[in-house]
Amino acid sequence: MSTTVTTHRPRPTAQPTTLRARRLPRYAAPLIALAALLVAAGIVYGTGIGGPVLVVVVAALLYLAGLFAAANAVEGRRAARNRTWSALIHSAFVLAVLPLASVVWTLVSKGVERLDGNFFGTSMNNIGARDPNGGAYHAIVGTLEQVGIATLITVPLGILCAIYVVEYGRGRFSFAIRFFVDVMTGIPSIVSGLFVLAFWVLIVSPMVNDGRPGFSGFAAALALSVLMLPTVVRSTEEMLRLVPAPLREGAYALGVPKWKTILRVVLPTALPGIVTGVMLAIARAAGETAPVLLVAGGGAAINVNPFENNQSSLALFVYQQAGDASKYSPARAWTAALTLVALVLVLTIAAKLLARRNRLGR
Repeated sequence: MSTTVTTHRPRPTAQPTTLRARRLPRYAAPLIALAALLVAAGIVYGTGIGGPVLVVVVAALLYLAGLFAAANAVEGRRAARNRTWSALIHSAFVLAVLPLASVVWTLVSKGVERLDGNFFGTSMNNIGARDPNGGAYHAIVGTLEQVGIATLITVPLGILCAIYVVEYGRGRFSFAIRFFVDVMTGIPSIVSGLFVLAFWVLIVSPMVNDGRPGFSGFAAALALSVLMLPTVVRSTEEMLRLVPAPLREGAYALGVPKWKTILRVVLPTALPGIVTGVMLAIARAAGETAPVLLVAGGGAAINVNPFENNQSSLALFVYQQAGDASKYSPARAWTAALTLVALVLVLTIAAKLLARRNRLGR
């Protein structure tokens, strides 16, 4: 009786697999950027074909090409494409931020010269070309009153119009509202000023002003409200459409009326976006010059009554001072521009904080 002996051959040992792919070191990208900047500066300044702007452009192109070549050699083609597109997106972000940073730096550096009590406490009344004093108190008062009145007129009207279009509007009337809102979005500011001038200043106000045209801050507020209305309506409409339908359906299922659902559920949910749209409209209105010049006339004296006599604004003050021949006018113009930007920024932050507080309170 024979027995068969089975022998087991040893299996070949498997080679260890590397789980980590090769990657560029962290210092590679900064080194490539520095090299690209030096090469671009040598090319541009060596040939004398441009200045700093061209150096930045050429350096960006060289950086993208060098980053792709280095990543392709170390990490592979797929990772190289990913790094290149990421760098391109970051470069686009930097290019978008640079103009804003330049504007802010210019405003701050040139606007601090007249940041004093005289600028914020006096007007330009009886200020001559050789007088270094004079301020924008009358323009600040005019801006606050005109924009405030325009906001009080526009915001309720715009929100109610958007609620009708989204919640109730059907058929041709709703389509006509959307169409005219789109048309009003592209209206130049001078057109709104001419409209208020022809209708309110030359037709309506003479009826109660002994036949004289009534230039006033209120007329400027009406012109600004024409510019603000399409922005408020369109932004509110888009925010209301983003409110999820189950929120409405849940309220209806509990027996809540439609008007109360809109008031208690829809509007609080869309409030942050609505506030953003309103602040965009306010920022645009605060920076308009042509409507105020046409229907308010401007002025150097302080006028706290928006319904009588001429009234100025910060935007109009900047325009007038920028064209003045006095050597002290540019400093006033830059400080007024800085004040206008700071005013809009403060209003925006305050509105955002108020909207956030109301939302958390609910």
